[in-house]
Amino acid sequence: MGGTPAVADTRSAHDGGHGPLDRSVDPDRTAAVVLVGGQGSRLRPLTTSTPKPMLPTAGVPFLAHLLSRIAAVGIRRVVLGTAYRAEVFDAYLGDGSALGLELECVEEAEPMGTGGGIRNAATALAGSGHDEVMVFNGDILSGVDLTAVLAEHRAAGADATLHLVRVADPTAFGCVPTDATGRVEAFLEKTLNPPTDQVNAGCYVFRREVVEAIPSGRPVSVERETFPGLLRAGARLQGHVESSYWLDLGTPQAFVRGCADLVQGIAPTSALPGPTGTALMLDGAKVAASASCSDGTTVGRDVIVGDGSRVIGSVLMDGARVGDNVSITRSVVGPGAVVGDETVVRDAVVGDGVAVGAHCELLDGVRLWPGMVVPDGGLRFSGGV
Repeated sequence: MGGTPAVADTRSAHDGGHGPLDRSVDPDRTAAVVLVGGQGSRLRPLTTSTPKPMLPTAGVPFLAHLLSRIAAVGIRRVVLGTAYRAEVFDAYLGDGSALGLELECVEEAEPMGTGGGIRNAATALAGSGHDEVMVFNGDILSGVDLTAVLAEHRAAGADATLHLVRVADPTAFGCVPTDATGRVEAFLEKTLNPPTDQVNAGCYVFRREVVEAIPSGRPVSVERETFPGLLRAGARLQGHVESSYWLDLGTPQAFVRGCADLVQGIAPTSALPGPTGTALMLDGAKVAASASCSDGTTVGRDVIVGDGSRVIGSVLMDGARVGDNVSITRSVVGPGAVVGDETVVRDAVVGDGVAVGAHCELLDGVRLWPGMVVPDGGLRFSGGV
């Protein structure tokens, strides 16, 4: 993400010379909605049994990192919009008190889209005094200054404010051009010839009335219906542009990178279960003296890494077993999986409980589904053993 952040000019333009912007967070005024209902199909097989926001990410469910940042700015009331494997969220998070939050899960009976999901989840705020609703996509790892987003929303008198980031290739995202004051001019969903490198980053602030005006009881896309509709109606949509850390964790490659960035302190969190560094070692992990784990590797609980093995920028989930002289790079080894001696795993996913024999090669996007058994030498991309 290059370029100069537009937020500095935008703040001064809306300040009007009346002093600093209002960056305060009143828990009685501002609530949060987090959308966590997706199936995470691009991350399979990791998500065959676990919702994407609950995947172990640098030692804790990814959602814990997001909730830690929400709590850190003073927001207390959080509603999760759930669907796929909804029971997993309740079981782990409870009422949120352990995180300093008042947490409630609202399940979608059927997929409602992003706008419909926001509207459905916000029903839990009925009767409350919250007039600002911050909305988060539950699969985005971000360092955005949440209080700055709120401040710009208020200063602009916006109906809705979108966090925008600049990316090298905006064609894969919702493209959002803004004018010199930061006002959104259009919302172009995945266009081939984008007029700007600013894209929708999956974090919004809405006036409560705007959320309640989203149609209920049917699927609604906030990107394709809600935002364009607001623009046509003359509403004020504001873009808050930052060049802070931002990553969509929707693919195995991105998931591994995000985990490594959290472990190394590149991505912000208050939920890391240990100090930042070259590797995160969880309880009961055993790494042979002649082995190495580096580049932000997570070594899960009760994991064993054998003699001479090298694990680089990877995720070894709880209970995994890595044999001797194994090389694992930018990969995920699922819980309880076994990787045999002299095996190479690079840019690959080894699912839950998979057993990979010795002298195998798992390379360049290979994904093994849970429970698979690969015999010694049974999968290779080169000749001989």
